[in-house]
Amino acid sequence: MRLGYKRVSSVDQNTARQLDGVELDKVYEDKCSGKDTNRPELQRLLDSMRSGDTIVVHDISRLARNLTDLLQLIETINSAGCELQFIKEAITYNREDKNQKLMLSIMGAVATFERDMIRERQSEGIAIAKATGVYLKRKQSKAIDKEGIVDALSSGVSVRKTANKFGVAPSTVSRIKKQQHQWE
Repeated sequence: MRLGYKRVSSVDQNTARQLDGVELDKVYEDKCSGKDTNRPELQRLLDSMRSGDTIVVHDISRLARNLTDLLQLIETINSAGCELQFIKEAITYNREDKNQKLMLSIMGAVATFERDMIRERQSEGIAIAKATGVYLKRKQSKAIDKEGIVDALSSGVSVRKTANKFGVAPSTVSRIKKQQHQWE
């Protein structure tokens, strides 16, 4: 069987361009970070693959964002008797082809470096924004009756019921409750 794996980093992103036009028997799709291998559909794919299957992924960064995870996944896939094919890089990796391991190691190292650079630039951008006063805490979306919430909690109403009564999230009520305890 030809099993496809698609991944994007967040639920509002689209996987349509990945594996477009590639004939597959089944597709597994995650909408979460690739920072580690703790992804439900990836784990489902690894559990369902059988010897002789080909695992097809759009590009290396969709499978793993660091070299350690990439090499471990390749070993897991190949140990099960499966091939791993990356469409963008035009690489098919199987246990017999040792030259591909070097190529994947280099490309995986580049992907790891790229991820580290993105994180570093993001941190630098946030630091600059904070220093210039651009990066501020999110404004409250509506006025919250903190006194009413505190009174409700003091009279024994649960966090969830208080949240429903005042039209806010339970986390908001919990935060106000925590602040109240700090002031006491």
